[in-house]
Parts: sequence; structure tokens; C-alpha cells
Amino acid sequence: MKPPPVRSASPGPRSSNGDPRCLFPRGASTSPLTLGHRHLPGTSLIAVGGEVDLATSGQLADYIDRIRRPGDHMVFDLTELSFLDCSGLRVLMSSARQAAADDAGVRLAGVRGTPARLLQIVRVHALLPVYNTVEQALATVLTIARTG
Repeated sequence: MKPPPVRSASPGPRSSNGDPRCLFPRGASTSPLTLGHRHLPGTSLIAVGGEVDLATSGQLADYIDRIRRPGDHMVFDLTELSFLDCSGLRVLMSSARQAAADDAGVRLAGVRGTPARLLQIVRVHALLPVYNTVEQALATVLTIARTG
């Protein structure tokens, strides 16, 4: 099953996230954060590209809060993600907790390179399912929807 096109969203203005530990203002990343989503029946497909770090993780969290539908599974398309640090990982884990509270789940798809290495080091696969492709992740969600 080919994934549907993802609607892109302009990241908008960036400002300090208020964290006194943040040494860099938002927007300091060399690769800007790009976000997009598409709502499918029972699932929100969220595309994340560029870099998610201390400077941009708040923007990702805000975006997820805005587009998230309670009860929906979330599939994160990370094929265009070039960098992920622990603050970005925290956002993904928080999303998983929110989804679990609504009897839904989070799946990560298409992650490679440096972000894949971080997920491997911290053993995220033990907590969040990680798939090679968006198609595989969506197929598991559709299977759950049919059987659950």
C-alpha cells in the first residue's frame, strides 16, 4: 500500500523555548525542521524532516499537539529526518504515552543514519515499533484496526 501524500506545513516563526539549558535559539539548526501530516481513518501520519534537537523539539511537540486526534494511532515518517537528539526522542516518547492513554500507539518508519543510531543505542525498539517503511507501519495499524 503506497502511503498517501503528506500535507506540508510551514514551520512558522521560531523563538526561544524558555529552557535555561538551551544554548542555541530556535532556528540554530543547520537543516530546518519540516513538518507535514495527513489524517487517515484512525491514524495520523506525521512526516518529520530536517533536524530535531533542543532548538526545534518544542516546535515538533507543539505541532503534534495541534494536529493529534485523540484515539488515533500515530505513524511518524522519519525518512527525511537527518538528526535527532535526546530532546527530540523525548517528544516521540511523550507522544507514545499520550497515544497509549487513548488506547492507541505510535510507530516510527523510515528512520536511518544518525537518528537510527540513536534509536539503536537507547533501544527504542523495545518501547516503540520501528519499521523500515511507512507502508509497513501503516499496514500494522490497519491490521490492528481490523482486528481490534
